Amino acid sequence: MSKLKKDEQELLDSVEAGEWRTISHREEEVSRYQEYASATFKKNRRINIRISSKDLNALQKRALREGIPYQTLVSSVLHKFVSGQLTEIDA
Repeated sequence: MSKLKKDEQELLDSVEAGEWRTISHREEEVSRYQEYASATFKKNRRINIRISSKDLNALQKRALREGIPYQTLVSSVLHKFVSGQLTEIDA
């Protein structure tokens, strides 16, 4: 077996340590990510915004946890907000 790169070895160690689990509702998750992918290809307009580095880093980290590109996450949040699926919570 060839020598693994550091990130590959970390992934293998994690799997062998039992840190991975099968997701519940697999079909629903697959469908959700298919919708993300589909929405990514339907973009027909572009916007440019300026945001703080802190917010951008937080968006990128959240997208990484979700397993999607951060631009897709931003687009999804905006879509959910304008379609009424995402609302403000009074603190």
